[in-house]
Amino acid sequence: MAELFTVQDKRTNYCGEISNELIGKEVCVCGWVQRRRDLGALIFIDLRDREGIVQLAFDENTDKEIFDKAFSVRSEYVLSARGIVRMRDAVNKTLKNGDVEIEVKSLKILSAAQTTPFEIKEGLNVRDELLLKYRYLDLRRAHLQNNIRTRHEIAKIAREYFYENGFLEIETPMMIKPTPEGARDYIVPSRIHHGKVYALPQSPQIYKQLLMLSGFDRYIQLARCFRDEDLRADRQPEFTQIDLEMSFVDEEDIMTMVEGFIARLFSELLDKKISLPITRMTYAEAMSRYGSDKPDTRFGMEIVDISDIVKDSGFSVFSGACAQGGSVRGIVAKGAAGRLTRKEIDKLTEAAKGIGAKGLAYIRYNDDAPNCSFGKFMAEGELDRIMEALGCEKGDVALIVADKDRVTLPVLGALRLTVAKQLDIIEDGYNFLWITEFPFFEWDEESGTWQAMHHPFTMPKNECLEFLESDPGKVTAKAYDLVLNGVELLSGSIRITDFELQQKMFEALGLTEEEIQKKFGFLVDAYRYGAPPHGGAGIGLDRLSMLICEAASLRDVVAFPKVQNASEIMSECPASPEDKALEDLAIKFTNTEE
Repeated sequence: MAELFTVQDKRTNYCGEISNELIGKEVCVCGWVQRRRDLGALIFIDLRDREGIVQLAFDENTDKEIFDKAFSVRSEYVLSARGIVRMRDAVNKTLKNGDVEIEVKSLKILSAAQTTPFEIKEGLNVRDELLLKYRYLDLRRAHLQNNIRTRHEIAKIAREYFYENGFLEIETPMMIKPTPEGARDYIVPSRIHHGKVYALPQSPQIYKQLLMLSGFDRYIQLARCFRDEDLRADRQPEFTQIDLEMSFVDEEDIMTMVEGFIARLFSELLDKKISLPITRMTYAEAMSRYGSDKPDTRFGMEIVDISDIVKDSGFSVFSGACAQGGSVRGIVAKGAAGRLTRKEIDKLTEAAKGIGAKGLAYIRYNDDAPNCSFGKFMAEGELDRIMEALGCEKGDVALIVADKDRVTLPVLGALRLTVAKQLDIIEDGYNFLWITEFPFFEWDEESGTWQAMHHPFTMPKNECLEFLESDPGKVTAKAYDLVLNGVELLSGSIRITDFELQQKMFEALGLTEEEIQKKFGFLVDAYRYGAPPHGGAGIGLDRLSMLICEAASLRDVVAFPKVQNASEIMSECPASPEDKALEDLAIKFTNTEE
């Protein structure tokens, strides 16, 4: 039976804080039983809390009632133990305080525990579904506790840094007007206004711009955001971003402010020095060299354009792609001929086809002569010129794709990552990179229209304004992304503040006056009353935590995550509402899951 918790049972120290500096002193610790070892005349209990583990010792000098109580405890019992800190006879070097223990003088069982569905320890071979069903137990494991603590420290440092730099933390609404931002909104029906809904914010974008118009020239918020989109390892339907906005600034001011935060964060949290300023790279250069707008620059294998060499080739796949305005490009895996066998290359070919390529040409230079998938179509000396341009030497493997650039570049970018992981050539460390000068518009093949690549409030580069109507493909944006090891951490931009320019931007996107007023009227109207130049960004707290913790998934840094289908296994969320709730909302479901 559980015993009552009294003032005498209150903790004086965390388990992980018990050290040889406390030898001879009385302490009281509280926590969960990691394990109990019964050696007959001796009983040892490893007691665990969020700070670590300490050994409780019971021997022939222990009161019999306390000794018997120690004998009765099992794993995950909750205890309060009071006693004297002393040196251990057998040091445990795996614990930071493994040279000391507590000679217990008083013990209380505060809560008994049934046998858990899995053992609370590291290195479990347990299905994810079981861990997530009992997430509150999974969270007792040390590495998850450390991850959650690290996330807290990141948030703490962020607040301190931005407060010190004159930012005000201001909360924006969690129930807002539905506004399109590229993903589906989560909708909240109104009980009072039947037939109308709120949306959960995909970001605080519009409200933080309004705060700039209101005169709060530096805003910060650890903002909860919601997007109804398919999940990935680095995506959850609800997430947190370190959201900021600044007035009377340009791109450099915002990037410099963010760099200061990143430098301080890595210095305080990891004792690592981040070299500033962080390297800048245009979107066009990133796509050309790496086939990605969020390249991982911890390894080479850059994309090489060989179109000029093969545009008149006898191999119609190459010459045809060039004739149709496309390109022929390749990457080279140095020294990989022994590991990238023909079977492995076939797998890469299927992967390339799966993401849009028509096929994959290759050169595998393993023996005295290169083995080439298209060699029989080459004129004399042509293959040598291709290999020279690619930098493909004996022992290397070259992978080549021919198509429109919108296919060639991202396919090679994806293959570059796949091959690097397969060959284990990605170096440890943290490579930050700014990507700048994004295209303002992107062509949507399905609708046959230009779409805003960022949100429609992003400011075009000054020199591109003349092309808004005549040549949208030439327009680049005052937008910037911060990338860490191939993961987008931040997206931001300078905002449009000129009323007439904003109207022109909406028109370029094909929006009618009625649509503009319906979706963004209150923001557009606000521009009429004096808007300062401003811009901002949102830093993904979850992704940043994931990378700093070297976690495989966002699940490892979020206390109660969702799974692939946006449900939470533990609480069985989402759930069916009661009929009365639907009646109050004047809602009827026409299609439900069985």
